[in-house]
Amino acid sequence: MGTPIDDAALDTLFRTARTFNGFTDAPVTAEHIHAIYDLLKMGPTSANQQPARFIWCLSDAAKERLADCASGTNAEKIRAAPASVVIGMDLNFHEQLPWLFPHTDARSWFAGDDKAEARRISAFRNSSLQGAYFILAARAVGLDTGPMSGFDEDRLNQTFFADQPDVRVNFISTLGVGDPSTIFDRSPRPAFDKFNRID
Repeated sequence: MGTPIDDAALDTLFRTARTFNGFTDAPVTAEHIHAIYDLLKMGPTSANQQPARFIWCLSDAAKERLADCASGTNAEKIRAAPASVVIGMDLNFHEQLPWLFPHTDARSWFAGDDKAEARRISAFRNSSLQGAYFILAARAVGLDTGPMSGFDEDRLNQTFFADQPDVRVNFISTLGVGDPSTIFDRSPRPAFDKFNRID
């Protein structure tokens, strides 16, 4: 059993952490990105599938391409943020399983046209997990995020994954040092008894 982390760490990851609508001018660097990825890749996925594919938009040109795919106020949030991230999912993740999960022939569990829906479900579920690990990893290295789902999916796939036809977007996020003036009071969180049951 591991040692519980202290209250300061719990605050950073969960209790006082927030989703930000805007960010300071502090830059996001390649070192930040590598540190985030080196943490998030350690989070568990089913049979170590690792289906998430990340595109880190640091340049103004990349952020503009992403903003052009976003809807509503999300476009301006992307343009103003120091960085944004596209979290994609590889629908053919199973082709990587021989080296990612060498203990058994896990590729055969998902191979074939009749397994396409199983691959889609598993890619979505596990890339969503990896997207959540991204949020926690960003907080752990001192950054904040603004995850969002308001975008034109087809346009985004064509813009960022045209060379990878088996990869599809899951969600997107801004990334940087959050500006506290851009958030509102925390929304309610349900008490344990509201949505939980111990059997």
